[in-house]
Amino acid sequence: MSNYIFVLDTNYKPLSPCKPSVARRLLSAGQAAVYRSFPFTIILKKEVDATPEPVEIKIDPGSKVTGFALKQGNKVIFGAELKHRGQKIKDALLSRRQLRRGRRNRKTRYRKARFLNRTRPDGWLAPSLQHRVNTTLTWVRKFMRLAPIGFISQELVRFDLQKMQNPEISGVEYQQGELLGYEVREYLLEKWGRKCAYCSTENVPMEVEHIYPKSKGGSDRVSNLALACHSCNQSKGSQDIQDFLSGKLDLLNRILKQAKSPLKDAASVNSTRWALFNGLKVTGLPVTTGTGGQTQFNRTRLQLPKAHWIDAACVGQVDSLELLTSKPLLIAAQGHGTRQMCRTDKFGFPSRYVPRNKFVKGFQTGDRVAAIVTTGKKVGEYIGRVAVRSTGSFNISTTSGLVQGISHKYCKHIHKKDGYSYGF
Repeated sequence: MSNYIFVLDTNYKPLSPCKPSVARRLLSAGQAAVYRSFPFTIILKKEVDATPEPVEIKIDPGSKVTGFALKQGNKVIFGAELKHRGQKIKDALLSRRQLRRGRRNRKTRYRKARFLNRTRPDGWLAPSLQHRVNTTLTWVRKFMRLAPIGFISQELVRFDLQKMQNPEISGVEYQQGELLGYEVREYLLEKWGRKCAYCSTENVPMEVEHIYPKSKGGSDRVSNLALACHSCNQSKGSQDIQDFLSGKLDLLNRILKQAKSPLKDAASVNSTRWALFNGLKVTGLPVTTGTGGQTQFNRTRLQLPKAHWIDAACVGQVDSLELLTSKPLLIAAQGHGTRQMCRTDKFGFPSRYVPRNKFVKGFQTGDRVAAIVTTGKKVGEYIGRVAVRSTGSFNISTTSGLVQGISHKYCKHIHKKDGYSYGF
């Protein structure tokens, strides 16, 4: 099942998304034209006065991937997963800082330090975190232009620490409590990578396990909890972890280190949640929120598989869901190039320069093209992301690999560069 197709009337008014078969019929009859390829949108050749049924956009913000789901009534008609590039931004800033420091040390060794005259505005976020907020808001605004969005639901709190630290929950109630257990379980699933801490088994029911047994003074705090499969949990029993893993020193050290480590991805989501929430409120649409534990509770209750876009569909208050799609649009943030005027070697010295003109023969790096080569050694049809060269001989990244040396004469635009790559 594919995503529904976005529909605009001739005045660019967003209408209710339609099934792919309906869009195909409208295109074949000449009643509509392709407006854009990703996400696939058609535009009608007439004006429509009807008021479409409002669509709710649901968002599951993540550190690496953010899930989107469009829901009309109780039907999920569109799903998408947006892959962020926060780590790439961090690495690029680190590289720039190292190059600048090296250059300043060589050129202006005696310049007075000026690191105390910088101030940051209130609400400032690191560029790698601000990027997550900006790209999410960008896609919310895109969906608002393509569909009659009437409501927004956001997973605001990834982990509700108040619920996780409730001292009155214990024993069977601790492991089987309705929403409180899901808050802790969701945290532990993320922290331990959804694997058994002792044998690394995946895709089996996991149990909450005390690293240091309660019978020997261990606490109920999440820093003393791990995930274990049933057999490992039974084998360990009330043993101290030092005794249970006496012959596996490497595994013991890894578990103790991971138990103390903070949850980096959850911290980044929690630090950006209010900036995203305030940005969504600026749209003027009503915004509702939910917690991460509530999302997992809904998904488990409805017996749905784990996926970012499905998690988005389960955000907030959900009674029932009908998935009308199973292939989400995969979106990856690629950026818009770099401002560097030259590339450097490993020592930070210029090695080659970058052409100032980004466009070659009407194409630029990042465009998605289709090339039908009819003569020469590379006869065939190639569809993918293009990397332009000043000579007019381009490289095309296809699903089967990189194809080099394709002339611009054979290339035709499918989707112009917008800072993202797409797939299914």
